[in-house]
Amino acid sequence: PLSLAGAQTTQLLVEPPWMPAVLWDRVTLTCQSSRTRGATTWYEDGQHWWQERPDQFNVTDSGTYQCYRPGTGLSPSVSVLNDWLVLQVPAQALLEADTVTLHCQR
Repeated sequence: PLSLAGAQTTQLLVEPPWMPAVLWDRVTLTCQSSRTRGATTWYEDGQHWWQERPDQFNVTDSGTYQCYRPGTGLSPSVSVLNDWLVLQVPAQALLEADTVTLHCQR
């Protein structure tokens, strides 16, 4: 993920590292920030979902997820789908002219 130099950010990491994430891949989300550990608040589909829960969990429902960490704010959102056919790209940032491996799952 890209950020401004010196900026404090909250990131939502996806494992396995493919986007979009698919429910049947046994997706794990990890909330990570550049500051010391603090209470993690989770959001599912824009609604407050968990307060002060672990920084990591296994997803059991499709939806759009975000996490919040004090001092670094709200993470970008990650969608977890339950579609029967998905074309995925690596979750890391890509630049023009990069070679990209696509992953088709059904």
